[in-house]
Amino acid sequence: MPDRRLHNVVAVARAGSFTKAARTVGITQSGLTKSIADLERELGYSLFHRVARGALLTEQGREFVERASRLLEDTRILLKGDGEKDPFAKVLRIGVCPASLEWLLADPLAALLRRHPKIIFDLAGSSFERVVQLLRNGGVDVAIGFEDAFVEWSDFKRTPIAHLLTQPFVRKGHPILECNPVLNSDFAKYDFIAPSDSRPYDALIRGLYENQGIPWQRHVHMVDNFAIVKLLVSTSDAIGVTTSRYAASPGFAASFARIPGPSLFTPAKLCCAIRSRWEPSAPVKAFLRVIQERLPRKDLP
Repeated sequence: MPDRRLHNVVAVARAGSFTKAARTVGITQSGLTKSIADLERELGYSLFHRVARGALLTEQGREFVERASRLLEDTRILLKGDGEKDPFAKVLRIGVCPASLEWLLADPLAALLRRHPKIIFDLAGSSFERVVQLLRNGGVDVAIGFEDAFVEWSDFKRTPIAHLLTQPFVRKGHPILECNPVLNSDFAKYDFIAPSDSRPYDALIRGLYENQGIPWQRHVHMVDNFAIVKLLVSTSDAIGVTTSRYAASPGFAASFARIPGPSLFTPAKLCCAIRSRWEPSAPVKAFLRVIQERLPRKDLP
């Protein structure tokens, strides 16, 4: 059975307060506080910041709670026996890196839910390093992202799915549109907005500045939310990254322009990654099948 202290930690994380959590788990506040303090001493790091209004998770605490929550939920399902009756009556935890790729999953997840209505989705969009950590410790069951980012990890099994066509874009009237041809040195004159930790893009974008002797850290913004990207591009001289599909839409042409000439980026390979040594569950296998069915094309616009 899971250590009772796991229940206590998760309760405090969800309540945001030792007082409220104590009422939830049915013990005194002093007992709950001692329980978590003992666990923190055993772990060697703090799980919570104690503040005037309650308790906030530390970075290590957040990771601990994510894994503890999964263990408790898996134990609940195992003891209840739901998995034996319906192997798809489980939570499917999916990591997406960078988070700006979440739109790719809209159609596949809708199709998967139609086939297996008892599946529950838990989608976590984050940076590559964060998703890799979750995948390795069991915080997510499967991850989707750029293959170049996963290829160096031998403990993951990768399933290629498609190529994503992307290109840089700017607001209408941007000075770079007057360049003919547009050189790499022209890109380096302006800020760039890129998805977080997006290999292979990050090395290429950083190289634009480094080759000109310019510190890239002062010019590269890491933003995954595309609504924010569009707003920043439309109100500044910053350069953004978008898919060829959006660049061909009427909505794009009303406010933005593609930078002329060959695209700065080559098609990026996408893949799904799972842990090599763990047998994938029925929901994970079903997810991999539907991804390959719904994203079967060589190139995604």
